[in-house]
Amino acid sequence: MSDNMVLQQQTSAAVFGKADPGKRVTVRTSWNRKKVRTVADSQTGKWLVYVQTPEAGGPYEITISDGEEVVLHDILIGEVWFASGQSNMEMPMKGYASQPVKDGTKYIVSAKASRPIRICNIERRSSETVQDSCAGCWNKNTPNVVAETSATAYFFAEALQNALDIPVGIIVSSWGGSSIEAWIKREVFEEEYPQIDLGHLDGQRPVSSLHKEPCLLYNGQVAPLVPFTFKGIIWYQGETNRGRADEYILLQRSYVKMMREIFRVPDAPFYCVQIAPYPYNNARKTRNGYFCEAQQKSVEGIGHAGYVTTVDIGEYGTIHPCRKQEVGQRLAWLALQNDYGMDAIEAVAPRYKGVEFREGKGFVEMVVGSGGLSPMRVEIPGFEIAGPDHKFVPAIAMRDSQNKRMVVVWSDAVPEPVAIRYCWRNWCVGGLYNNFGIPAGPFRTDDWPMNSADWEE
Repeated sequence: MSDNMVLQQQTSAAVFGKADPGKRVTVRTSWNRKKVRTVADSQTGKWLVYVQTPEAGGPYEITISDGEEVVLHDILIGEVWFASGQSNMEMPMKGYASQPVKDGTKYIVSAKASRPIRICNIERRSSETVQDSCAGCWNKNTPNVVAETSATAYFFAEALQNALDIPVGIIVSSWGGSSIEAWIKREVFEEEYPQIDLGHLDGQRPVSSLHKEPCLLYNGQVAPLVPFTFKGIIWYQGETNRGRADEYILLQRSYVKMMREIFRVPDAPFYCVQIAPYPYNNARKTRNGYFCEAQQKSVEGIGHAGYVTTVDIGEYGTIHPCRKQEVGQRLAWLALQNDYGMDAIEAVAPRYKGVEFREGKGFVEMVVGSGGLSPMRVEIPGFEIAGPDHKFVPAIAMRDSQNKRMVVVWSDAVPEPVAIRYCWRNWCVGGLYNNFGIPAGPFRTDDWPMNSADWEE
């Protein structure tokens, strides 16, 4: 709670803080001049009220009093999103050392405080116990603030604000190299994953990693924000967990369920980013393919969820691709289509539906919008094909001339194909899109068990 913050429009938004235990607290909002009263907890002094917010607009003021008055100034009402993850979400607009953000300088120098984008960057904090405060406040859209803000989150907010023409707020809580387990609270592990060791939380063993051990970042960088009201979540995390694809499906579902519950937003949209291609220790291995598949599976069936892919914007020399604008925009376009009624676009990535093999070729059908697949009449990179020996070789792939939702895949080296994969290697460059330039993510037509020789790095 601070000056310059954005509250979610047209909802019951949480306003909370601390006072002397047992004190009566009054909250008055300038947009409707209504007062809401409560009593601070007799032990902790914590208090919480919910205020009804109007349509997007502002600036407004919120006056809070327990006998001594505090006024929060320059409050905007609009759309609020929570952004979290590891280094690719954390990567600021100014970039990392020797790893710039494409066009980052342009957005930094052109940032204007008058534009209604507000940013709350949460400082890193790892804790074995649940915290009720953290370092971070709301700031205006100035060059110094934008330079230090997550590029992915900022490009998301910028695209959203540009399309909706209303205030947009982003809360960024991230830590490079963090595991998904670090962002999940203790109760989830105790109820759903009792096999996971939580001894570090009770002093039974030392903490081995400040940003990978279970619960530590939830305690320090999520719990203090509860129950701030937001619209939805964008999430860019996975590189640290990529060796445990099957486990990740369950963990990410648990994370989404937890976030929706603790912030009291049961239908909060959740949009994640599939990890980008990168050679790691061996560009030909397939760990990335299996993990991207897990990321896709994790959002299926949980409702109000989706993913964007990055198969076309990876960089061989760095795990932090510079083209963060595409990532943020693709996330924003998903939100605009799914949550803000913009049906003029098709923001959902094409996905695999089925395959038929005949005459030495594979005919791969995709789930895609009415515009179909692109490009036409040129070879599409990223495809491989295999026969009964399960050995994949590079394939020729082209959009079917008669069916705009189908790709024809073949190789003279595989006369009897039985399986096709797309962008399944650690390092690959994809080239299959829908008619709006949204790329398809990695997929496979087979369900063969992992080959240990191909999996291990």
